[in-house]
Amino acid sequence: MTSVGVDMTVLPQFPLGLVLFPTMVLPLHIFEPRYRALVHDIIDGDRKFGVVMIEKGLDTGGEDQRSSFGTVAKIIEAEEFPDGRWAVICVGVERFRVTKWMPDDPYPQAEIESWPDCDPVPPPQDQFDRVAGKFRRCLALASEAGVDTGPLPDQLEAGDVGTMQMSAMLPIGMFDKQKLLGTSGATERLVSVERAIDETLELIELQLRGG
Repeated sequence: MTSVGVDMTVLPQFPLGLVLFPTMVLPLHIFEPRYRALVHDIIDGDRKFGVVMIEKGLDTGGEDQRSSFGTVAKIIEAEEFPDGRWAVICVGVERFRVTKWMPDDPYPQAEIESWPDCDPVPPPQDQFDRVAGKFRRCLALASEAGVDTGPLPDQLEAGDVGTMQMSAMLPIGMFDKQKLLGTSGATERLVSVERAIDETLELIELQLRGG
């Protein structure tokens, strides 16, 4: 990550067909030469790169349309194979906005600015608990309907972390997840998550009834 001014940095980017949320874990298999180069360039440094969603196109070959915001990822485990491929495990660190895309030389890079949540005060606990209850019911019914949602978390963290956890695990489309990532903060995100849960529950219950 190279500093270019106050709160501005140039960060290597890995566009993907998914949405990474802060605090979430992301395993990656790195096989394209340009992204092998990316890992080589950061592995002995801060190990950070950006993950932005591909809005149109493919995540191989470079012919893609990328989101204007995403999440900084940090490599926490890495293994290089004899043929040059990498297996890495990353964790989402923080959100960012892209202020300028740089030439892909040899991999995508962008000038970015940090994008923290705008509301430092977490949403009320009773509101969070109500939405968390709906979330657990939604995942349980989705599993019953044959949707692989992964294991239910033993405990959801309150506040912004919990809203990110629910956003990441909801069985909704990538563009819907991207909208949740782009909300202004935890309070707005919790409202949007509840709306997404209600809509998803309605669809799943309809499916389970054979509708």
